[in-house]
Amino acid sequence: MKEDHCLHAALLCLGVLCYSHGLTMEHLSHARPSLHGHHEKGKEGQVLHRSKRGWVWNQFFVIEEYTGPDPVLVGRLHSDIDSGDGNIKYILSGEGAGIIFVIDDKSGNIHATKTLDREERAQYTLTAQAVDRNTNRPLEPPSEFIVKVQDINDNPPEFLHENYHANVPERSNVGTSVIQVTASDADDPTYGNSAKLVYSILEGQPYFSVEAQTGIIRTALPNMDREAKEEYHVVIQAKDMGGHMGGLSGTTKVTITLTDVNDNPPKFPQSVYQMSVSEAAVPGEEVGRVKAKDPDIGENGLVAYSIIDGDGMDMFEITTDYETQEGVVKLKKTLDYESKKSYSLKVEAANVHIDPKFISNGPFKDTVTVKITVEDADEPPVFLKPSYIFEVQENAASGTVVGKVHAKDPDAANSAIRYSIDRHTDLERYFVINAEDGNIKTIKALDREEMAWHNISVFAVEVHKQHQEAKVPVAIKVIDVNDNAPKFAAAYEAFVCENARSNQQFITISADDKDDSANGPRFIFSLPPEIIHNPNFTLRDNRDNTASVLVRREGFSRQKQDLYLLPIVISDGGVPPLSSTNTLTIRVCGCDGSGSLLSCNAEAYVLNAGLSTGALIAILACIVILLVIVVLFVTLKRQKKEPLIVFEEEDVRENIITYDDEGGGEEDTEAFDIATLQNPDGINGFIPRKDIKPEYQYLPRPGLRPAPNSVDVDDFINTRIQEADNDPTAPPYDSIQIYGYEGRGSVAGSLSSLESATTDSDLDYDYLQNWGPRFKKLADLYGSKDTFDDDS
Repeated sequence: MKEDHCLHAALLCLGVLCYSHGLTMEHLSHARPSLHGHHEKGKEGQVLHRSKRGWVWNQFFVIEEYTGPDPVLVGRLHSDIDSGDGNIKYILSGEGAGIIFVIDDKSGNIHATKTLDREERAQYTLTAQAVDRNTNRPLEPPSEFIVKVQDINDNPPEFLHENYHANVPERSNVGTSVIQVTASDADDPTYGNSAKLVYSILEGQPYFSVEAQTGIIRTALPNMDREAKEEYHVVIQAKDMGGHMGGLSGTTKVTITLTDVNDNPPKFPQSVYQMSVSEAAVPGEEVGRVKAKDPDIGENGLVAYSIIDGDGMDMFEITTDYETQEGVVKLKKTLDYESKKSYSLKVEAANVHIDPKFISNGPFKDTVTVKITVEDADEPPVFLKPSYIFEVQENAASGTVVGKVHAKDPDAANSAIRYSIDRHTDLERYFVINAEDGNIKTIKALDREEMAWHNISVFAVEVHKQHQEAKVPVAIKVIDVNDNAPKFAAAYEAFVCENARSNQQFITISADDKDDSANGPRFIFSLPPEIIHNPNFTLRDNRDNTASVLVRREGFSRQKQDLYLLPIVISDGGVPPLSSTNTLTIRVCGCDGSGSLLSCNAEAYVLNAGLSTGALIAILACIVILLVIVVLFVTLKRQKKEPLIVFEEEDVRENIITYDDEGGGEEDTEAFDIATLQNPDGINGFIPRKDIKPEYQYLPRPGLRPAPNSVDVDDFINTRIQEADNDPTAPPYDSIQIYGYEGRGSVAGSLSSLESATTDSDLDYDYLQNWGPRFKKLADLYGSKDTFDDDS
């Protein structure tokens, strides 16, 4: 009987772990699922009483990825009260019930209808219940159980990234960590070895290795050189099942780049560089370039250049072009082919940054010899001096030699030189130069007082190469000679009082000399010998380049003589000295007791017998006022415009004058003479045209007589029009056209009312009837339209 119970339990669940509520796992092998307790006889006739228990299971297992033709049997439910008569119905509910898991309601067999994937869902929770088939009354309380999906090794390992990139310095020690790669396996790590991974290297040996358990990639060879090979491609494999046969695997690619270190010194590709430079090159001009090759990159490959030796250290310099890593040789000073034709330099190239770890690989520098050849250039002539200063006396005769300039051809050919003066610097042509020897001479006399310095430029050109030209400034100083006599420093005019005392000083004079100070002061003042005993005035030299004039006698009188001319001789201190005679004008004036000047006019005594000065001024003022009044009167008289004829107040033609005198504006050059309308009674015959000059006299036709004063203006105008039309001397146009001319571009119409009576205007002129007798005639002329219609 005991064996039957265990078989019954094995049939209920394939691979099920059974246990009874309140029982330990050990009891499960003897437990029998039952809904009701029953008696069981044991050994020796002992009756064993088993307690009533419910479901004795709580989980089933099903293998994932089952691909058989029939649904897989998960397990079987059975109740002890099931007598097999079919009255009990088994019901399954919960996760996947009816879709994934189905139950036979009679037998209680549970089947999985779909393939299960543990990686998608590892377990399902279901609820089982036994009910009466007829009444659906629960016969047992619901019992929950779990269906676990049992894992199989169906997922290969997968790396987090398909490709990895890592860097490691070149020449790293063996075992240097590069990068760690990690793979994962979706299988159950708690069940078997399906998720136990082992790493191995497939490609990249013998340079790198990988730790089997951690996936850390390390260097495997020493002294890997970036300059030999910079990039490595490594393939790493991760395999499950502990790496045993039958396990699944996945791979990833790792690109490892060796980073640069400064392990290589710079090296010149050649031992000697040949360069050349023209002697005409200017300082700072590039001569050539050298380059030391350093296989390192970045700052490890930076090279600085310097000149450490050579006979051209003072003539050349070298700088570093960090963009191209070249040493640029430049000219430092001007070269002269004739003096030195070649130079030699020793140039050193050294690394800027040196790694102490690799100092044993040094020295990190190299040297090279640079030979520079100076090329002969066709140079312009060179003056022996950068500038010249000469002196020449003023007033020197034409052809006087001023000085000599000299230039030579620095080239080996030593061509002949020709000289010329830049005429832009000698516009007055004071000088000329000998084209062969460079002697500068005067052409005309020089005046120091006019121009003390002459600054000219002299050209030197090669005879056979006119384009080779040199220029030098030449300053010529004009040396002063005593050629200007001293003169009064100003236009002096002296005054002496009539009551002046003897030996009284009344003026101090000084002199001026255009010559240089060496030929000017000291000035000596004196009177001419012939008047040295002048009875009226005397002169005193103050010995400070001034002189004082004194009165020799008393009692001057303006009535006798009011003006004196005193000649004064002035001599300069030049060699030889020059002198000039200057005349001082002295007027005799009236003074008060204190010596203050009152008047210097000789007529002052005569004015007392006649009119005083104030009276004369008043008379002159009156005359000026009268002249102004006369001028204003004449001007106003000319501007006043008198009417040609006086009309009566009721004369309608006065209104016509107001309305039709429009004019043609600024552009009307053929103005109409309005006097024709203003004075019709004054015309008794032919009226000459004012806008043209007739070729012959026109006699008015008989019968075309001027209208009397009482005639209608409209009839008068029509008569004049007919007369103008029959006038053979008239131009092709009528002067009457002037009335319609408003000027070019005028937007206004004619303001004249002369043609209003004959136009089809819609204007209503009935309001003229209300304007009084002054407008009665116009009201009759421009009556309402109906009136005209009635008259017609």
